[in-house]
Amino acid sequence: MITGLSHITLITRDLDRMTRLMTELLGAEEVYSSGHDTFSVSREKFFIAGGLWVAVMEGESLPDRTYNHIAFAIPEEDLDVATEKAKALGLDIRAPRPRIAGEGRSLYFYDHDNHLFELHTGTLDERLASYAEVSG
Repeated sequence: MITGLSHITLITRDLDRMTRLMTELLGAEEVYSSGHDTFSVSREKFFIAGGLWVAVMEGESLPDRTYNHIAFAIPEEDLDVATEKAKALGLDIRAPRPRIAGEGRSLYFYDHDNHLFELHTGTLDERLASYAEVSG
């Protein structure tokens, strides 16, 4: 049985550009860089983002964009600042999906490698309560 999430690994063509996304937008701390060494399948960097280990490795971008995504929690008061940072990094912001009242707000953006990220202000409990209220 699993005990939690160990880490997320994302493949990127440009480690430096992904480092800016991780540190400047997500506020992640870089805790490791392989430099020119290759201990895994390619050069890599490790970050801690919101207590989560995120590995980024050099490689080919995803060929297509989908709605598969990683959603990070963010306080409501930080969402507008995060939106401006995403724009400053040249990220492609996706229009949010339709929402019902009470389930929180989101910023969706694609990085330069076609990964979709979401910064979300709500919680699972808030979403379930909103759905229950609408369902009656």
